[in-house]
Amino acid sequence: MRVVIVDDERLARNELRRMLAQLPDVEIAGEAKSADEAEQLIAQVQPDVVLLDIQMPDCDGFGLLERLEVAPAVIFTTAFDQYALRAFEVSALDYLMKPIPPDRLAAAIARAASRIAASAPEADAGRLGAGRKIFVRDGERCWFVALEDIVVMESEGNYTQLVFGGHRPMLPRSLAALEDRLDPALFVRANRRQLINLRHVTALAPALDGGLSVTLTGGINVEMSRRQARRFQAMTRL
Repeated sequence: MRVVIVDDERLARNELRRMLAQLPDVEIAGEAKSADEAEQLIAQVQPDVVLLDIQMPDCDGFGLLERLEVAPAVIFTTAFDQYALRAFEVSALDYLMKPIPPDRLAAAIARAASRIAASAPEADAGRLGAGRKIFVRDGERCWFVALEDIVVMESEGNYTQLVFGGHRPMLPRSLAALEDRLDPALFVRANRRQLINLRHVTALAPALDGGLSVTLTGGINVEMSRRQARRFQAMTRL
């Protein structure tokens, strides 16, 4: 298991490194003292788990996660307990309070190994598809959301609105940029403004303009343009 340590305090990083060195099958893939360093390091080494401090001077841990294209498995490490509820709301693997006992860290790493083994990504490493998660923040609410759970992605200028589980937060990336990275076996373009998740299609009906009326999970209706309907039908042989 490849682990990255993110903490602005050198002593805290050293202590985590010391404890991790005692655990079997753990490789420390790198460490960072700021969100900027961590963003580059995580993109470079693609760790299995990030030990992430929350309160850092340049950007907090939640802000760092929002910058990442793909959300890694996260174990929060912090001296402040006021973030605990928020951390578990985003489905963090664990939340460890400093000073961290070695047995608590070992248990968190073991839990991470089990979770990762049970949810290995299905998609090609170069694509964002099933098994991958992204981090989304909407005000004080945060989620690690699996791509297969997103029903619709809708363009809102330089932002993209995600629809999943009754939520509609904004992601600070354009729909075009996302489409370039998404697995086409999971998401297809319906029209100029929307991508739909094929796993959530529940019904199709012809539209008057030659396109398709698509019904998705939750009764969401999306109009697929005539051009995209032709491509969709050729791809799915419908």
